[in-house]
Amino acid sequence: MTPSHPGTLGIDFGTSNSAMAWATPQGTARLIPLEGDALAMPTAVFYNAEDGSTHFGRDAIGHYLEGTEGRLMRSLKSLLGSPLLMETTLVNHQQISFQDIIGTFLTTLRERATQSLGFAPQRVVMGRPVHFVDDDAERDAQAETSLRQAAQAVGFEDVSFQLEPIAAALDYERRLTQDSTVLVVDLGGGTSDFTVVRLGPERMHQADRSADILATTGVHIGGTDYDQKLSLEQVMPLLGYRHIGPEQREVPNRVFFDLSTWHLIHWQYQPKAIAHAKTLRSNYSDLRLHERLMQVLTERHGHHIAHEVEQAKIRCSVSDADTGIDLSCLQRALQTPLGVDDMQSHLSQLLARTVASARECVTRAGLQAQQIDAIYLTGGSSALRTFQRALQTEFPDVPLVEGDLFGGVASGLTYSR
Repeated sequence: MTPSHPGTLGIDFGTSNSAMAWATPQGTARLIPLEGDALAMPTAVFYNAEDGSTHFGRDAIGHYLEGTEGRLMRSLKSLLGSPLLMETTLVNHQQISFQDIIGTFLTTLRERATQSLGFAPQRVVMGRPVHFVDDDAERDAQAETSLRQAAQAVGFEDVSFQLEPIAAALDYERRLTQDSTVLVVDLGGGTSDFTVVRLGPERMHQADRSADILATTGVHIGGTDYDQKLSLEQVMPLLGYRHIGPEQREVPNRVFFDLSTWHLIHWQYQPKAIAHAKTLRSNYSDLRLHERLMQVLTERHGHHIAHEVEQAKIRCSVSDADTGIDLSCLQRALQTPLGVDDMQSHLSQLLARTVASARECVTRAGLQAQQIDAIYLTGGSSALRTFQRALQTEFPDVPLVEGDLFGGVASGLTYSR
């Protein structure tokens, strides 16, 4: 029988990145290194077709971008609640379900936690978005059940869940010196979640905090949706998106949407999809665009391009300056611009829906914007300058507090007793 060690492992299994933390019942959470000294790692799995090995995180992405033959899987969380979850895909001559791929990733998380702690943790609190699936309670419940089953299958005996924005709130509370009413904003790769909660040093030791949670809202929009939109607007026209053909009709666009969506890209590499793409040639007036599309599909550049879009988005946001998306994998020195104005115009509708969810959360709490003491930001996508500007426009006098963007949720999960 495995020895029991009192404490809680918090796992923030994210669409784009994952993190873990550990805390004993009365202790302070500590983040667990996942890749070298890195306290978070990309939620990515690479199946190496050359030697049959499996790689995770930055190592997985690195192998793929270096041109190693194999399959890169990302945005796995996006499949929870989807009929695709139990579909199988061919990996190294074997059919494997996406549910099993999630289990493979959770297995390595548990192994790395065990290596760091010196024992195998049994109790885990996993983060979950306010909505795995918008407006479908049955599929949302199924998503949580699937994630619970995956965690149990890899050896966790006690599995529970906490809403990710509430976990972030519990982490933020540790640094407060007075009671505050806070809007917690958790923007991840796949979802944007909001919570209005009362926090403070006198409240944090209460066993039941349900009365302090004034409202929660969420919308199924996150960093991967921003990446998809930027790819569609800035990159896919170079492959024929919105291109008008000889019959004055646009090229059918499904292939472009799939190539802009991480967890769908690999489907376009299938022989059937490539054969269909070949038939689109007659829809093009400029055949160079079709040749470029076929190059992306046959040489499997889809994930590489998606990675370059994501990196350009980050550069543009961090520097608040124009940049370019590197497409040299297709043609020497080829790139397409990505400017601050492009980010603002392309993402405006997504940002408006996201900020509307934040506003709705405050309204549901029965409060006015000026009654919020602080807006606490967590999740990698919350660092996006265009989002922060939109949020400040909606809540002009409320200070933005940037937390641990990648580790705050994991730490807060350990405080969910």
